[in-house]
Amino acid sequence: MSTPPVLAKATGTCSLYEPECIGEGQKILFYTALVLIALGLSGHLISLTTFMTEQVTEEVVENISGVVAISYIRIWSIRFGIPAICTVVATLIFLSGSGSYNCVKPRGSSLTTVFRVLVAATSKMFCKCPEEADGLYETGDDNVDDVDLVPHSRRLRCLDKAAIILPTKPLEEQQKKRWKLCRVTDVEETKLTIRMIPLCMTFIFCGVVSSIGNTYFIEQANHMNHKLGKISIPIVILLWFHDQGKQQFANLYYKLANKLGGSGVRHCAPLIGIAVSMVFAILCCITAAKVETRRLNVVRTHGLIDKPEDRIPMSVFWLLPQFVLIGALNGILENSMVAILIDQVGPSMRAYVIHFGVGVGGLGSIGSVLSVYIAGKVSERGGKQSWFQDTLNHSRLDKYYWTLAWLSAVNLGLYIVTALFYRFRKSELEDPQSELEDEDAPNYQNTNAPFEDNARCCC
Repeated sequence: MSTPPVLAKATGTCSLYEPECIGEGQKILFYTALVLIALGLSGHLISLTTFMTEQVTEEVVENISGVVAISYIRIWSIRFGIPAICTVVATLIFLSGSGSYNCVKPRGSSLTTVFRVLVAATSKMFCKCPEEADGLYETGDDNVDDVDLVPHSRRLRCLDKAAIILPTKPLEEQQKKRWKLCRVTDVEETKLTIRMIPLCMTFIFCGVVSSIGNTYFIEQANHMNHKLGKISIPIVILLWFHDQGKQQFANLYYKLANKLGGSGVRHCAPLIGIAVSMVFAILCCITAAKVETRRLNVVRTHGLIDKPEDRIPMSVFWLLPQFVLIGALNGILENSMVAILIDQVGPSMRAYVIHFGVGVGGLGSIGSVLSVYIAGKVSERGGKQSWFQDTLNHSRLDKYYWTLAWLSAVNLGLYIVTALFYRFRKSELEDPQSELEDEDAPNYQNTNAPFEDNARCCC
């Protein structure tokens, strides 16, 4: 966080990478940069795949050679400088072709439909619902496919008021008021979304566990022995094993899910997959706690507690199992979440399930920050030392990992109870029997359609 030497004259501070070179201006710039990076990544994750789908049909091959090369650069100003320059160049190239892109006009968001239903139902809270669903409003538009219509259900009847047709006003007049009258299909999709909330809340803690793979695991690896014989191995190799574990376990889950689908219990496959991913979360935390305990013992044995920058004589490959486990967690969880959401949400919501998975990861990262803060405050009660200190050698990450392990076990119990009480809607998707021969998990990125609101809230 100190000022790079190239900016020392401009900022009026010393040119060394030392703590005393940090001023208020540097802190403001640093935290502002973090916010800008977060905003940029959020826009990138949500928009890039959809935009590329509109422009090209060929599958884009990912290349990690740049990541491997940058990992060998030690100076942080260069590490950040190279991506910054590349981003500027990429932005200029992108803008230069802005006149030739295929642009699909946005047609609204299904999230807007949820708010419309809530507002319309609230505005008619004193109206009495008809006994039969035939008395509620549904579109008679011939352009609407019957597949996109969701039949009425008897659950959450209070939301049915959004589809009540007021007898005191002409129907044509009510249809023009977009926030006063909604279709039965709109109401039912909102019901499905609300009913999924308790189940989806249990997914967030998996995101909390997943986030430590990009934070504490990497920090531990930075200070361990990277040698494999006489060869120095970059940390990015652990991320490669993470990605391989993610892909292979996702493929394994996909094959087992197809077999369950062929046996007639298709809706159970995603539920089992999510439970298995939570078990992997527990195993990952337990493994990480044991490895960290060993690492701290090595630190004490070699007198490195007050030498945070020294290499610890312990191979970085001790961290390999937890990277593979967290990859398995992410691979199975993402595929299971997508499968259950595609099967259970309304037709107009299915284009957003990938974004929901990204959102769960983001909430998990936020939850990870909160968990560290709370664990630190609780651990220092009674005058004790906090688990989180300025260096890893003074910290007690092993205790934090054990805490995450038993919290993950509690989360698994809550998930099982929630899943048992959840009532599944009848699946409208095709039977996967024809897909049993597929070798790999499907690429759900193609689910990212343009923002579309098929739920035409005729209010």
